[in-house]
Amino acid sequence: MTHNYQHILALAFAVKEINDNPQILPNVTLGFHIYNSYFSQNRIYQASMDLLSTRDRFIPNYKCDGKRNLVAVIGGPTSDIDLHMANVFNIYKISQLTYGSASVVTEKSQSPFSHWMFPNAAHQYQGILHLLLHFSWMWIGLFYLDAESIEQFIQNVILSFSQRGVCFDVIQTLQVISFSDGITELVEKGLEMYKIAIASSATALVIHGEIQTIIILRMVHQFAECEDVPVQSKGKVWIMTAQMDFTSLPFQRNWDIDIIIHGALSFALHSEEVFGFYRFLQMRNPTLEIEDGFSEAFWLKIFHCSFPNSTAVSKEGQICTGEEKLDILPASVFEMRMTGHSYSIYKAVYSVAHALHDMNTSQFRHRTRADGGRRKLLNQQLWQTRPLSQCNENCHSGYSRQKKEGKPFCCYDCLPCPEGKISNKKDMDDCFPCAEDHYPNNEQNHCLPKDISYLSYEEPLGVSLAIFALAFSFITVWVLRVFIEHRDTPIVKANNRNLTYILLISLLLSFLCVLLFIGHPGKVTCLLRQMTFGIIFSVAVSSVLAKTITVVLVFMSTEPGSRMRTWMGNQLAIFIVLFSSLIQAVICTVWLATCPPFPDFDMHSMTEVIVLQCNEGLVTMFYCVLGFLGFLAIVSFTLAFLARKLPDTFNEAKFITFSMLVFCSVWLSFVPTYLSTKGKYMVAVEIFSILASSAGLLGCIFPPKCYIIFLRPDLNSRNQIIWRKH
Repeated sequence: MTHNYQHILALAFAVKEINDNPQILPNVTLGFHIYNSYFSQNRIYQASMDLLSTRDRFIPNYKCDGKRNLVAVIGGPTSDIDLHMANVFNIYKISQLTYGSASVVTEKSQSPFSHWMFPNAAHQYQGILHLLLHFSWMWIGLFYLDAESIEQFIQNVILSFSQRGVCFDVIQTLQVISFSDGITELVEKGLEMYKIAIASSATALVIHGEIQTIIILRMVHQFAECEDVPVQSKGKVWIMTAQMDFTSLPFQRNWDIDIIIHGALSFALHSEEVFGFYRFLQMRNPTLEIEDGFSEAFWLKIFHCSFPNSTAVSKEGQICTGEEKLDILPASVFEMRMTGHSYSIYKAVYSVAHALHDMNTSQFRHRTRADGGRRKLLNQQLWQTRPLSQCNENCHSGYSRQKKEGKPFCCYDCLPCPEGKISNKKDMDDCFPCAEDHYPNNEQNHCLPKDISYLSYEEPLGVSLAIFALAFSFITVWVLRVFIEHRDTPIVKANNRNLTYILLISLLLSFLCVLLFIGHPGKVTCLLRQMTFGIIFSVAVSSVLAKTITVVLVFMSTEPGSRMRTWMGNQLAIFIVLFSSLIQAVICTVWLATCPPFPDFDMHSMTEVIVLQCNEGLVTMFYCVLGFLGFLAIVSFTLAFLARKLPDTFNEAKFITFSMLVFCSVWLSFVPTYLSTKGKYMVAVEIFSILASSAGLLGCIFPPKCYIIFLRPDLNSRNQIIWRKH
């Protein structure tokens, strides 16, 4: 294979450097001998036994050449080479350095004579796992060599990946490829694996191969069209292990390698730029390298030429001059930069040399490593078209996952978080609620702090209600002033003017009590506002009731002009107002004594705000206050309705009937509206009901009287009243 020739040159370069350095192994010449395993178990054992024999005489355990002292063996690049050669060299206690991947079995049964220049395979598996987790590739395909370490591979890779949430759409073993197989058989094995990969629904495909696997993949891509197999796996990402070096056979020289490596991710072995190696490669000339038996074969296959004295002849008939340069070859055929495998061989040779040096000097010295150049971080741009490889898409924040029946654990459905809950990470099993003072955003993936809400003077609704309350208050004051100025006229004196004054003053206070409901709820305002409203409205409604009773009593008296009738009417009216107000005061006192209203934060009634409100304490008492007002209103409405047609010049029963109808309608609609409203709008509903019912009393009773006072003063005289009676 073309790339393996660099392994040979790295070995030769390292030996040359050591032999040229008088500080290492003085008076000792380091030599080497190279065997080709051909990826064959038999050839590995044969080469191992040959090293233990005299040169050119295959007699194991018999060596008569004192110049060929075997001190160490460097093997690779596949895992089976170190496994088979260890069976021989461990017996003779010969150190073995492996520059290829070591099988799990070999690592676990490691002897003092085995050393690996290749990183521990478990580290590479962890690296692959971190890569998958980083890109959220949780649904993958896995292809691995069918070697003697399958059980350990399953334990260390498949189970550990599954524990971190990675699922496998396909797990396929690859047959160990031997170059004793024919090309047809190699391609058939490769096509079988490739078809399975293309059919997989996974986008990320992990392939645990070795150095010869790339050769087979290149063959598959070259001959795929003949088998009606797509030559490109669109959207697939191949994740390759470090031991899969990008090597080629000579006849693959002109094949396009981009079709394989485009979009693939491959772990790389550590390598550093070795000073002088590039120049060493440039100076290679097979005509000058007498003992290098590999150069002529490499030149023949790569440059398609032959040497005059060689038995091998190129088909093109060209003659090799030896001046051909390796740096003109494409990187897929031969790299001028020292690869990871070559660097491992280079370091292995130095390890042997230093061990021999220490052994020869009988002392170990601390050697400082020369910093051959720090690793520089390259500016890398993010890969914007990377695909996903999952059984299904991730459940984004705002969703929780639910397992699909009959599917692997990494296949699941994504369900939106229920109302009031969030999920702030991908693939969460359950959503969770926000803290009481926070609420979920629209995407339900983040908690936002709640604002504090109450009906204030700084918002349009609060300002509007306050303006209406003050406007009605001014109107009420104006009406009261008019009635006081015309207190001696018949229309004011009719139906008990004292009750009229009490009604107007109570209406004025009811309008002003609205201001207690607006603004920051405090301890005092919460205690006062419902009590004030209840007692003031009791006075107003009881005044209307007393007016209605006064009308009825007037027409029930049989003696015209009787002073008893007037006294009885005044006394009874005052008694009704005081008694009704006293009952409401008792209800409010019991309310304050048992469970009074207090400022409170309502965290739950509204999603996005914390409502600062007056908690009514014992809500039953609040409805008792409303119930008593309703009772007074219904009694007043009933009596006024019955007395609406009684003959009198200024009979108020008709207007009282309308005012009580408005009053009852407002407060009957208040209850369901109040219960169905939340937050500051509950307060606004109550304020509106207070204003509407008070305005109903003011508007239904007093405008007709003001009309007569200002526009029909002729009707507001004693003579006119006497004339109308007659």
